[in-house]
Formats: sequence, structure tokens, C-alpha cells
Amino acid sequence: MDKKILLQKADIYRRLMRTDKPIGTMLLLWPTLWALWTAARGLPDLLILAAFVLGTFFMRSAGCVINDFADRGFDGAVERTKNRPFARGEVSKKEALLLTLALCLAAALCLLPLNRATWLMSLPALFLALSYPFTKRFFPIPQLYLGLAFSFGIPMAFTAVTGAVPPAAWLLFAANVFWTLAYDTAYAMADKEDDLKIGIKTSAITFGRYDAEAVLVCHLLSTVLMVAAGIAIGASWPFWLAVPFVLRFQWKQYLAVRTRERDTCFHEFLANNRLGALWFAAIAAHFFYTT
Repeated sequence: MDKKILLQKADIYRRLMRTDKPIGTMLLLWPTLWALWTAARGLPDLLILAAFVLGTFFMRSAGCVINDFADRGFDGAVERTKNRPFARGEVSKKEALLLTLALCLAAALCLLPLNRATWLMSLPALFLALSYPFTKRFFPIPQLYLGLAFSFGIPMAFTAVTGAVPPAAWLLFAANVFWTLAYDTAYAMADKEDDLKIGIKTSAITFGRYDAEAVLVCHLLSTVLMVAAGIAIGASWPFWLAVPFVLRFQWKQYLAVRTRERDTCFHEFLANNRLGALWFAAIAAHFFYTT
């Protein structure tokens, strides 16, 4: 295989993995960082931190590849996804499955420095990540399933750092499930017209005319649970300072997505990266202030 073909294949695999679109990695990474800082009561061990950052990248990449594999019959009919490698006939099913396997093995190598309990906890996390794309065929709110998949880094982080999963961890877990449901519903609103035509399930379709209101309610439930987590860890004033900014963000996002304009909904989905960063800054500032 000559150099030109290798470069073409590398570009196809890069697009399958969405390395040019890091927003998904960040949305998966922020709650993991919340958990690592909370479990360690500040900066975690650097080896554990590196393992989770790399593992998050590899698993998000694997999830993107298997998602395109699962949606290969639909993506060509959706405006936003019509240029993906499967939709353009640039990659085979075998190639995608082998790439998924390679990425999962790379993620597994990131577990080596961690304890055995974390290894065991990675198994349901792997199952959720790889099965999520197929839930769009039958589950009316697949974004809720994605929320579970995107939240499993939280108990894994606590287990890696402390060997236990305290109540605060489960509050963060639940908060992230609702946050994921909120932002991925906004994402689904951008594709709602296409998804109705091809017949797949999404929360935006299930919530119907109340899709924008569902985004707001899920955001607010997430905030309530983050506040409960703050109470559980005895959060100091830097943490609470973030709450009004979070609520302002969520209200502005509701006003934006209720226009139901495709580009606006997609932009608001991307903006959630700032919300994840804000909560991380609040948690990190609390532990910096108190230690």
C-alpha cells in the first residue's frame, strides 16, 4: 500500500473517530474530571489523571466509529451526516469493526495502572458505549441511555482514587445523566426533521412540541443534583458562585432552542462544553480554597 493510500485511509479513520471534532470528547471528559477532583479532594494522582484522559479519548473515538457503523444506512439521508465516511462509501464494515476493536484495546491499556475494581467497572461502561447507537431503533429516549454511558466515568474515577463509590459520586452521576439528556436533546432537535423521515427514535421526537421545555427541565434537574452534590461535599463559596451563571446559561439556551432552528440548536449543543468547564472550575476552586 503506497503512501498516498495510507494517508487517505488515515484521513478516513480520523473522520470516523471525529478527532477533528473534540466537543464529544470534552463532554465526556468534564464529568470524569468533576469526579476525579472530588474523589481526590483536589488534584488527583497524575498517572490516574492521564489514564482517564487518554481512556476518555479512545472510548469516545470507539463510540463514534461504532455509531457510524450502526447508522450506515441512515447517515446519507441526514443533511448533517451525509458526508461521513460510511455515507460516502469510503470505508467497509470490516474496517470500522477492526478500528473499534483497536480503540477499545487502547482504552483497556489505560486501565493497567488502575485497581482491579476499576477494571471490572469498565465492563458495563464498555457495553453501554458500544450498544448505545443501536438503541435508536427501539428506545424512545436513546439520549437517556447515552447519559448512562457518558456518566460511567464518574463511579470509575471514584473507584480508581478511593476504592469506593460514595453518595456524592451517585449525585454527580445522576446530574450528568440529566445534563447529557438536555444537551443531546438539543442536538437531536437539529436533526428532527430528517430523523422523522428515516424513522429512528430520539428524545426530540418523543418529547414532541415540548422538546425545548424538556431541555430546560433536564438542565434544571441536573443543577439541583449538582447542588445536592455540593452540599454532600461541604462545598465552599467558590462552588456556589457558579450556580447563578449555570442557571443563566440554561435559561439562555432554552430561549435559543425553542426557536427550533437547525443551526441554532446545533450551536447550543456545542455551547454545553462551557457549562461542563464551569462546573469543573467550581469544583476545582472549592478544593483549592479549602486545602
